[in-house]
Amino acid sequence: MKIQHNTLNSISITIYGEPSEKVYLYLHGQNGNQEEAAFAARILTTKGWQVVAYDLPEHGTRKNSSEKFVPWEVIPELKNLYQTLKQNWTTIALYGNSISAWFSLLAFADIQLDYCLLVSPVVDMEKLITKMMSWAQVSEVQLEQEQLIETDFGQTLSWQYFTYTRTHPVTNWQIPTKIMFGENDNLTSLAEIRSFAEKYHCQLTVMPGGEHWFHTEEQLQFLSTWLNKV
Repeated sequence: MKIQHNTLNSISITIYGEPSEKVYLYLHGQNGNQEEAAFAARILTTKGWQVVAYDLPEHGTRKNSSEKFVPWEVIPELKNLYQTLKQNWTTIALYGNSISAWFSLLAFADIQLDYCLLVSPVVDMEKLITKMMSWAQVSEVQLEQEQLIETDFGQTLSWQYFTYTRTHPVTNWQIPTKIMFGENDNLTSLAEIRSFAEKYHCQLTVMPGGEHWFHTEEQLQFLSTWLNKV
């Protein structure tokens, strides 16, 4: 598989595959990096696609970036990136993981991508943050008063982030989409993902016993089989 390293909008990117008019934009999840795209690229490139991957703010090569891993910074960045991709490819698809799927649902809601694959997508961030607040036993009043609260499970609760999710719900998604989801995903419930898939006419595949993070040999094989079919 051909691998090139380049820059796009002054950001380092990795391009997988031989030259093509078709490209997948691969977006990693929290704590991920652009190298993760190699797994999907090994399959997608055999189907005539290239795959472009890059590190989101505060991740990988951008660990110390001035840009932050928050929606009001990531979403404009994704919109700008799409416009640049349009100058180089005629068919643009999306591969979004976890929180990056949610970023994408907002960034590309009014942009007609050709195709979309979502893996363990977060589809309702307000509900997820509310769940995390419950885990941390933090009330809305407390969060508003303190603004930022560190939790013992590694997440920082932010009042600004929480209120952003309330004023920016996902209300439109018309892109042909296929979703891979683990039955035991602890961030999004099975009922929630089924409701989303039905509302927006997405094809949903659920791995029995699967988790939010697909990482075991069995889970990766299931994901690989799914990718080969799509």
